[in-house]
Amino acid sequence: MPQKHTKTVQRTAHYYTIGTPSKTVNYFWLVTHGYGQLASQIIHKFDGFDSAKHLIVAPEALNKFYWKRPQVGATWMTSAHRLDEIEDYTSYLKGIYDEFISQLNKDVKIILFGFSQGCQTQFRWILKAQPNFHHFIIWAGLMPDDIDFKPFQNYFKDKQLHWVYGDEDEFLNETLLDWQTNHAKEQGIDFQTTTFHGKHRIDRTVLHELWENKIK
Repeated sequence: MPQKHTKTVQRTAHYYTIGTPSKTVNYFWLVTHGYGQLASQIIHKFDGFDSAKHLIVAPEALNKFYWKRPQVGATWMTSAHRLDEIEDYTSYLKGIYDEFISQLNKDVKIILFGFSQGCQTQFRWILKAQPNFHHFIIWAGLMPDDIDFKPFQNYFKDKQLHWVYGDEDEFLNETLLDWQTNHAKEQGIDFQTTTFHGKHRIDRTVLHELWENKIK
């Protein structure tokens, strides 16, 4: 009978940046893309920020596939070997975070940004590693439904979470929106909610308004 085995191997990961790490950087953004995206696509949404003050790092998921061939997309995880994939990407993101944060001023403001699938991706790695951060922008995505957040309430109490979505988002129906609202309340997680007129996308204007009014 066939036997299943696992082996940890090295992988070549890719990430994109805007700005240069230095002690003069004021804001560090760690950005995770959605299902079917690439890091090179999402990071362009941040090219309006001043690269002298902002360091933006967008890691790319390790799993690639053909998305409307010949276009290639990436996904953070699938249902196949799910726990192994979560272990791999949480370690990967922690490594990226640690590498850059060590080059920055201790007073740098840290902003996590997840889009769609990248929201749950961010939640999973921060709950495992519990890094320091100040703001977490959950854009067009949901909390993981298989994690008990109650033991982490002290961790989140001095951090600001922002939930942002479009009122015509084709992937967030009323049932999912209600679930997120109720689940967050049950788990003791407090979001500041921002909605905009639009679909499942990152609206640059809304992003900059959020930055100016609630983060800066």
